[in-house]
Amino acid sequence: MTDTETEMKKEEQSKAIESRKKMNFFARFILSLVVFGAFFILLYLLFFATVGETYRDIVNILVGSYVAILTKTADYWFKDKDDPEHKESQDLNTNGVTP
Repeated sequence: MTDTETEMKKEEQSKAIESRKKMNFFARFILSLVVFGAFFILLYLLFFATVGETYRDIVNILVGSYVAILTKTADYWFKDKDDPEHKESQDLNTNGVTP
């Protein structure tokens, strides 16, 4: 292979990785919005809506379980993590080959 073919292949792989990064980001962001939206709906039901006593207990249990989900969501966004796409793009830039 010539240098230009290698560069073109490297650039093509790099674009594919960046495209995958964007799609993953938007999917994770939308999923996080759904989780927070559901939590706020449950809070509204618990404090502001008129619901029966039986349903109030269920909503209370759901709010308690959503607290654990919210901590995991916050951990995902604010904790340091190893991103496989980031590692793959680093490997591509240093070696010129993706695994």
